[in-house]
Amino acid sequence: MLLRIRVRLPDRPGSLGKVARTLGAAGADVIQLYVLENESGRALDDITVTWPSGASADRLIAGLDAVPGVKVEGLWPTVEPQGLHPDVALIGQLATNPADGLLILADALPGILSADWAGVLHVGPGKFLHTSPGGEAAEPPADLEPLRYRAFQSADGTQYGLAPLSGVDAALLVARSNAPEFHLSEMLRLEQLVQAAESVLGDRVALLI
Repeated sequence: MLLRIRVRLPDRPGSLGKVARTLGAAGADVIQLYVLENESGRALDDITVTWPSGASADRLIAGLDAVPGVKVEGLWPTVEPQGLHPDVALIGQLATNPADGLLILADALPGILSADWAGVLHVGPGKFLHTSPGGEAAEPPADLEPLRYRAFQSADGTQYGLAPLSGVDAALLVARSNAPEFHLSEMLRLEQLVQAAESVLGDRVALLI
């Protein structure tokens, strides 16, 4: 299986190498790295690793916590999209099949943003029009205001990324549990994807709601 690990570490030569060696010694293989922020001498990275299914990740966390200056801020299962440029591939899929554009977008977002599920929400009635696999039994969070691009946490601890759709009473909602909040860089990526999708789908967005 794949795990996403969010770590804060010193921004100096050798720090990331120590983290990678620690992960390797514990039995994890690094397959992806995202730098979320880098300021004031500290970096925040999301690292995706392969890990044996069913195996406890406690030794991963213990090993990383033992590296001086390193702090684990979250560890959760993920599903990475195929290909080197999943965002570009997604927009291509929307252009090829615009009639199902919002459904395709919602189904792709969990893999791109390391989330559990995503859905297209009709805001007024508070009703999902579509959810990706994993969100079939989900209920919309109680309070969606303010309706703008933002990350928030619900009372049950679920982390959400909210992306309103232009000109319609609808939004895309991305959710994950037992994981850190959606980082600003993740929300910017979500915003760019939704805006690109709206450009491709045009007036069809309103027809799909």
